[in-house]
Amino acid sequence: MTKAEIVKEIAGETGLDRASVLVTVEKFMDCVKDSLANGENVYLRGFGSFIVKTRSQKTARNISKNTVIIIPEHKIPAFKPAKVFMDQVK
Repeated sequence: MTKAEIVKEIAGETGLDRASVLVTVEKFMDCVKDSLANGENVYLRGFGSFIVKTRSQKTARNISKNTVIIIPEHKIPAFKPAKVFMDQVK
């Protein structure tokens, strides 16, 4: 499902115009991205959590040059679904 399809479905079910729904969806995504960029997790009860995970430093190999590369510790965004969400998907 794409963002446009989500906007179309929400607009159809709520009776709101697509432009205002699109602005709302985009603002929601901006808020989630800004929160994660600031190191804050986003918790949506009954849906799940957008969290920041820290990947530890690891060693990798560059096969073409046959050298060892150190990949430093870094942070990545992740989503952890709520139990209710997981039960519905199963």
